[in-house]
Amino acid sequence: MPRFEPKNPDYLKVATATFERQQAMRALGISIARLEPGEVDLSMPYSADFTQQNGFVHAGIITAGLDSACGIAAFTLMPQGSDVLTVEFKTNLLAPAKGDRFAFRAHVVKPGRTLTVCEARAFAETGGVETLIATMTGTLMALPRRG
Repeated sequence: MPRFEPKNPDYLKVATATFERQQAMRALGISIARLEPGEVDLSMPYSADFTQQNGFVHAGIITAGLDSACGIAAFTLMPQGSDVLTVEFKTNLLAPAKGDRFAFRAHVVKPGRTLTVCEARAFAETGGVETLIATMTGTLMALPRRG
């Protein structure tokens, strides 16, 4: 995977603060496990509150984790004074979302001045064994920060 240089020397602080302002991530119990320029790992514990009728974590919850991972990975490479917004994504659900913990790992494929393309993978973990359950390709836009 290519190593990227962040345009903002404070990327770590700014990206962490941006993530922490996402009330949805807090409600889902999703946290940052690792953050590097162009890469992020998010972590979420299992909660029965987020399951569908078969007891699997709902696809919308998994997609939300993947989307946020793509957004934060892209945001680490955006210029100071930017904000990030998803403009498109494609999710492939590969296996039922059943596990004790979930990981959402994203990396930038192609950074751009306005648009950035990312890929992400979601894993379910049970007993220390990870299973790939979903993938995402996303396009994110750098916006000038609003107030």
